[in-house]
Amino acid sequence: MASGRAVAGWGVGYGGFGLGCALSGTALFGASWLGWVVAGVGVAAASAGVAVARRGRTPALRRVLWALCGLAGAAAFSLLMDVVQLAFGGGVDSVPDTAHRALAATGALLLAATARVGRRDTGWSVAPSAAPAVVQLAAWAGTLAFLPYIVMKLVWAFGGTFAEIDGAEMRASDERNGASGLWLTLKDWGIDGTALLAALGVFLLWGLVRPWGQVFPRWTLPLRGRRVPRWLPLTPALLGAATLAPYGVLGTGYLLLCTTGVTTIRQGELPSPESALQVAWVGMGAFSVYGVALAVAARSYWRRTGG
Repeated sequence: MASGRAVAGWGVGYGGFGLGCALSGTALFGASWLGWVVAGVGVAAASAGVAVARRGRTPALRRVLWALCGLAGAAAFSLLMDVVQLAFGGGVDSVPDTAHRALAATGALLLAATARVGRRDTGWSVAPSAAPAVVQLAAWAGTLAFLPYIVMKLVWAFGGTFAEIDGAEMRASDERNGASGLWLTLKDWGIDGTALLAALGVFLLWGLVRPWGQVFPRWTLPLRGRRVPRWLPLTPALLGAATLAPYGVLGTGYLLLCTTGVTTIRQGELPSPESALQVAWVGMGAFSVYGVALAVAARSYWRRTGG
């Protein structure tokens, strides 16, 4: 079975990466011993892939594949942040960590596809449909949660002041932190890169819950009227949900501790702890609500398109 061989190949590559990190002493997420864990997961995935190729997807093997998919998905956490940093920041904090996240995300997709019940994807034969009302309500919550964040970013982009810091100071901070030329050029045009990404994220969210997200629009000329491949919206949706939902929820818990005085927030380059809290609440509120809404919408899209 081709999917089993693909999983086996990924397992060999993933395990080899982990073994290389372990033998060279390269730390993953700050711990050198994690390379051995990655190697072990790779061996388990390769073994499961070989078993699937030989015997097919038995119930026991599907459970193993889903368990490995969960581990790979957890390991891919914050890959979206790395992508954003690469696009606008000119680099990432750790190349091995980013490579590991990318490998893990690839594996999670392969494992999930292989673990599915052995049947043809019926997404192309299911009529486009809207998500249930409760899912669309979640989409509205995810959309509205981003409004304060977008407003804050646009205020800075146009040179205004928010949380005791103005646009010029934010631009200088971006330059000191190695922001890319693209990022700074957008700032000069009054466009904040993260606000732009937030707008694209909202577009993705509504594409997952409305029928137009399942059919290419008229302006896509050669593709108009054709069904959208399910992986096209689901890949960024699952990646975004796996990053933003836990990041936002855990971050919100941290901010609650800071707000109640249990701990002190890291001020960074902001002028005061109060301004740091103000900025952090705007960001975490957006990430947590949107991340959960994206997960809900992606699950609904999967089910409505034949998952």
